[in-house]
Amino acid sequence: MDRQQEMQVLLAVQNDLSLAAAARRLAVSAPTVSRAIDALERRLGVALLKRSTRGVSLTAAGERFAVDCRRILGEVHEAEAAASGLHLEARGLLTLATPLLFGQQLLMPILLDYLEAYPQVQIIGDFSDRRPNLHEEGLDVAVLVGDLPDSSLFARNVGSIHPIVCASPGYLAQHGQPLDPQALSGHHIIHSSADSRVPEWCFQQQGQSVSVTLRPRLSCTSHQAAIAACCRGAGLTRCMSYQVHRQLQSGQLQAVLGDYQTAAIPVHLVYREGRKAAAKVRSFVDFSVARLRAEPSLNPEL
Repeated sequence: MDRQQEMQVLLAVQNDLSLAAAARRLAVSAPTVSRAIDALERRLGVALLKRSTRGVSLTAAGERFAVDCRRILGEVHEAEAAASGLHLEARGLLTLATPLLFGQQLLMPILLDYLEAYPQVQIIGDFSDRRPNLHEEGLDVAVLVGDLPDSSLFARNVGSIHPIVCASPGYLAQHGQPLDPQALSGHHIIHSSADSRVPEWCFQQQGQSVSVTLRPRLSCTSHQAAIAACCRGAGLTRCMSYQVHRQLQSGQLQAVLGDYQTAAIPVHLVYREGRKAAAKVRSFVDFSVARLRAEPSLNPEL
């Protein structure tokens, strides 16, 4: 087994945390995976894996080496792609990351239309509420909400969103509307830890940033659950404006405390290579940017 294959084995083990599962992923035997890891450890002179009865995990040295392996293999793939014409024709595997509800509500229809338009492209999507690192994870494209932390990324702005507090008309009819952020203490609060683990909501009041610490009556680990409870009249929740755009338009939910709303948050589609990007990346970015910029929940003036 050559060094490139050994690197692929280590990344498979890192992904599955199991030698047997990594072997299945790579369609090789478990002893082959063990021998590859042993060969790497002998050549490097460090332990890459911690083995226990519960499985395996990477050591600190293993984690650092895995980052380099992912980068090196990505560069090899890009070189091969350029030589084989992938920079001229959209084909191959496209990897992307997107916030969960953004992906489900806004990006999924675009993905399906793109796949229909570009039948030689396959997509692996990571739909989760986390901040991805495109370089370390070898991702092609990501949707990033908020300020861009990495100036080396290429970014296309697709719109903006803002935090919004809302409730069902039935709840507001029974309990009344909060007139200012401090009045939230007298209301039933539904908190989503996907937004923040601390039940604290921020507002703009008289030109100052104000944080209100709350005691939720219901705490959920997902925005979907919090919004569902809110629609059933359980209380007030806070989420991003695009997440409840449909419910607000239909009247199922009603926004409150609009005068205390914080500044808009930009949304970007980001990628790594710019003009050097493979055709699959360039075509997907162009296709998606046009569609997202026409999305009313990201561009309220439309």
